[in-house]
Amino acid sequence: MKIKDFLKENQISVGDNMVLLLERIGITDRDLISKIEAHIGESAKMSKSKGNVVDPEEAVERYGADTVRLYILFAAPPDQDFEWTEEGIRGAHRFLTRLWNFVMEKAVRLREVSYAGGELRSVKGKAREMRRRVHETVDGYLKDMERNFQFNTAIAKVMKLFNELSDFSPETDTDWKVLKEGVEVILLLLAPITPHICEELWREIGKEGLISEAPFPEPDREALKVEEVEIPVQVNGKVRARIRVPFGSDEETVKEVALRNERVKAYIDGKEIKRIVYVPNKLLNIVVS
Repeated sequence: MKIKDFLKENQISVGDNMVLLLERIGITDRDLISKIEAHIGESAKMSKSKGNVVDPEEAVERYGADTVRLYILFAAPPDQDFEWTEEGIRGAHRFLTRLWNFVMEKAVRLREVSYAGGELRSVKGKAREMRRRVHETVDGYLKDMERNFQFNTAIAKVMKLFNELSDFSPETDTDWKVLKEGVEVILLLLAPITPHICEELWREIGKEGLISEAPFPEPDREALKVEEVEIPVQVNGKVRARIRVPFGSDEETVKEVALRNERVKAYIDGKEIKRIVYVPNKLLNIVVS
C-alpha cells in the first residue's frame, strides 16, 4: 500500500505528525509541510493543539486582504467548513496578480474607449460571442448570490470569464469596446469580494467615481441570445466533424450543411444513408451501411 493510501485510509494527515516532528528538530516552515501534504497526504485539520492555526493578520500581511477574502469565499460554500492550504491561498493570489497585470497592460487603450448603453447589441462574430459570455456570467453570478450567497460558484464563473477574456484578441475599435465592457463587469462582480484591487483598477481604466458607488451589472437579455451553434456530426455514432449553423435551424438545413462538409463526405462516400437522427441544436447522426 502506498503511503498516501495508508494515511487516507487511517484518516491521518501529514500535518498531524509532521508539525510535531519538525517542531522537535526546530523547523516550523509551513511551506515545507504544505509541499509534503500535496505529494503524499491530506491537509491537516486546523487546531491550536497541532500548532497549525493560521493568523489572519499574518496572512493579510503576506498576501493582502483581497487575496485572503477571495480564498476564504472561494474555498467552499458559506455553510461548510474548509481546510486552509498554502497552495489554495497562493492560487487566489496568482489569480489576482494575473488580473492586475492583464488590466494594467491594456489600461492606456481601455481609457481611450467609451461606448453607449445599447451600442454593443449590434456587434457580430467573435465580439458578439464574447459579449454573450460576459452577460452569461452576470446572469449566473446573480443567481448564485441569490441562492444562499454561493460565493464559491459565483467566483468560479468570474474566473472562467477572465480566462476567456484573456484569450480574446481585440482587433477593431468595436472589439476594444467589448473588451472594456468585459473588464468592467469582472471588476464590478469582484468588487464586493476584493474591493481594494477592483477600486484601483476601476480608476486605471478611466472610470470616474468609486466602483462601490457604481450600478451593479444586469444581464443584457439580447446579448444572451445565441445566433449560431456548433453541432457535432456523427457517422454511425462516431463524431467525424463539427459544423456551425444558425441557432434553431431545422433538420433539412443542418443536414444540407453536414453533407457538404468534406470530412463527412469522406466517411459516407459510396455508402447508403439509412437514416438521419437530429437533436435540435445539439447533434446530427448519420447512419450508413
